[in-house]
Amino acid sequence: MRAERSPACRQESEKEKRILKGIFFLYLLLLIRVIVFKYSFSQLAEISAGWEGRVIARGLRTANFTPFKTIKMYIRYWGRLNSFENLFGNVVCFVPYGFFMPLLQEECRRWWVLALNALFLVCGIELFQLVTGFGAFDVDDIFLNCLGALFGYLLFRVVRK
Repeated sequence: MRAERSPACRQESEKEKRILKGIFFLYLLLLIRVIVFKYSFSQLAEISAGWEGRVIARGLRTANFTPFKTIKMYIRYWGRLNSFENLFGNVVCFVPYGFFMPLLQEECRRWWVLALNALFLVCGIELFQLVTGFGAFDVDDIFLNCLGALFGYLLFRVVRK
């Protein structure tokens, strides 16, 4: 049997939830800024001005659909490319997503629900980049971003205990 919470406790809990939602919203804005709109505004304007249907064809030619191809390349050329930033940055960017979603959505306390949510978000971002030319589609980014969300979920589970 569950004990009823006092109105003051419920009010405090609702306030905490609103604060968490605000932090999560700011995180999502930052995530979109870092991943999707990573170029300067003048570069974004130039990309937008020159957008046409061929952008998608060009994006398809430059996209990576081979799993682990980019990851292997960054490992192979570790000292010569921005490997650390790309590999770990793609993971770290989504750790907060995996941590906050179970706090805000009860359904996301099941790891597979969180993983599916992360997969849908990440695929949406990658497809947006493919269609707009504001980035490059890479299947390895999907893998690394979802891995980051799962690390965030593990962090949530550890902190919750």
